[in-house]
Amino acid sequence: MRHFAKALAVVAIAALLIPSMAFAGGQAEPAEAETFHIDVGLGLNDQSAQYASVEYFKELVEERSDGRITVAIYHSSALGDDREMMEDLQVGALEMTCPSTAPMVGFVSGYQVYDLPFLFPSYDAAYYVLDSEIGQDLLDQLEDVGIIGLAYWCNGFRHLTNSRREVRVPADVQGMRLRTMESPIHLGAWEAAGANPTPMAFGELFSAMQQGVVDGQENPWGTIYLQSFPEVQDYATDTGHIYSPFVFMISKIFWDTLPADLQEIIEVAAVEARDHNRELNQRWNNEFREQLKDVMTVTELTMDERRQWQEAVQPVYDRFADQIGEDLIQAVQDTVAEWEAMQ
Repeated sequence: MRHFAKALAVVAIAALLIPSMAFAGGQAEPAEAETFHIDVGLGLNDQSAQYASVEYFKELVEERSDGRITVAIYHSSALGDDREMMEDLQVGALEMTCPSTAPMVGFVSGYQVYDLPFLFPSYDAAYYVLDSEIGQDLLDQLEDVGIIGLAYWCNGFRHLTNSRREVRVPADVQGMRLRTMESPIHLGAWEAAGANPTPMAFGELFSAMQQGVVDGQENPWGTIYLQSFPEVQDYATDTGHIYSPFVFMISKIFWDTLPADLQEIIEVAAVEARDHNRELNQRWNNEFREQLKDVMTVTELTMDERRQWQEAVQPVYDRFADQIGEDLIQAVQDTVAEWEAMQ
């Protein structure tokens, strides 16, 4: 009886082992590794530095994962606007996207601080703040709404374009209908300058300008050039009024399905692609500004004219201090001052 029980135990163990093993010449073959697919939705087109940087990310991830991860990129708002794609991340309907920070305010209110005009004096000052504990804390807060913030990428300093007249000082935009992102601070800043701003999804902007629904808009040079805005806009002004970062992000639902080694590959690639993106974006924005001079009237501001803009929009700092948090605003300003002291 004891021998019979032992034999049954051996048979049971063998039954458990056999399905998980494939024999070839007596050698067991390992089970095939699980694979994962990532769809990345973008607002800009496939000629943008944003798209080129995601392509770079795709190459890094697919190579380092030995094909365990595949990446497909959908550009030109094909999967929705920034807010819609973030909502898709929350429910696991989309794996990754890279929105501007302005539409993110509805998810984490602290991102409003990046909407404050004339907050950063240069690209390097912006990077110094974004890569500090301040920036990391805001990335970490995204996890509470079902999103993993991987890195800050570069969109660029935003500049004004319009179809009506040359703009040098705030008085020149009195009553002008300007499209802005869905940010109360952006709206408040342009209202303070005397314009008539209206929020609008990026995918609707070109036709709105073409049909005269709005007179102008504000975006980095690369976006202005690559989205063919000069076809419907005659004037551009080098205001540089807001530095606009992108946030490269991934769905937490999807993230939690990944093994630790693939999570690490994605994290490292996102930061390497960030550095690639910043260099590329900054260089392209400068080049596109020069090319736009051939097809638009591009106005460079004097120091006095720029000071008039800064003074005109200053009221938004006080107006939104309670919403953003005075401590957060001060922390960013102190960190910018810290960067300036090191130069």
